[in-house]
Amino acid sequence: MKSVILAGGLGSRLSEETALRPKPMVEIGGKPILWHIMNIYAAHGYNDFVLACGYKGELIKEYFSSFVLHNSDLQIELTAGKQSMMNAATPEWKVAVVDTGLETLTGGRLRRLRKWIGNETFMVTYGDGVGNVDIKALVNFHQKHGKKATVTAVIPPPRFGGLELEGDKVSCFTEKPHSTGAWINGGFFVFDPSVLDYIDGDAVSLEKEPLERLAADGELMAFRHTGFWQPMDTLRDKHHLENLWNQGAPWKVW
Repeated sequence: MKSVILAGGLGSRLSEETALRPKPMVEIGGKPILWHIMNIYAAHGYNDFVLACGYKGELIKEYFSSFVLHNSDLQIELTAGKQSMMNAATPEWKVAVVDTGLETLTGGRLRRLRKWIGNETFMVTYGDGVGNVDIKALVNFHQKHGKKATVTAVIPPPRFGGLELEGDKVSCFTEKPHSTGAWINGGFFVFDPSVLDYIDGDAVSLEKEPLERLAADGELMAFRHTGFWQPMDTLRDKHHLENLWNQGAPWKVW
């Protein structure tokens, strides 16, 4: 099953970092947050990734094209002009880095990946949030309920918009939680390929019409995650994640 990571936004609220690099390449513990997200999936056996790039996507391409070099020891024979890599610490990942447009919104990025996704169920998450989500349990939940889409519901600080739930079904979205116990969209989706038919073009935000229509059609289910979850929206969030990494990183499931 492919894991799509939305990695193309401008990251304007983190401009201190994103003026020079795309948000998924902002580092936590010396590694891009993108690397952390991919390790969460890989820890559960999902190693096939499609990265939906846009803003400064060339830096993501360069990172993965040189991944083995930067994660290995290097021996160079200067006179002979030879070099060899040793002690390579490279995961068994398959990574497609796809340009999905500079101005494309999140739903449009998914729509542009139709040929990469094919006709199989796939996973999606944002390139700026980590959590100790049980990916295998998430996939099992999706397969059992038989609906088209699953969103991971989390309980964050009250500054985010919320989800109204009826059992495990998402009934509607709210602009802001009515209480500190409100559930919100935490990413870590599982979608059947028919979800792409809910997206009309590049200017469609996944979080608006597609998810709202899926909820209205009774096709969007919520996988409740009560463990750790944290997005990296601001410099304060980055510093918080950095501190957590130094303390053991609650999202480090690998």
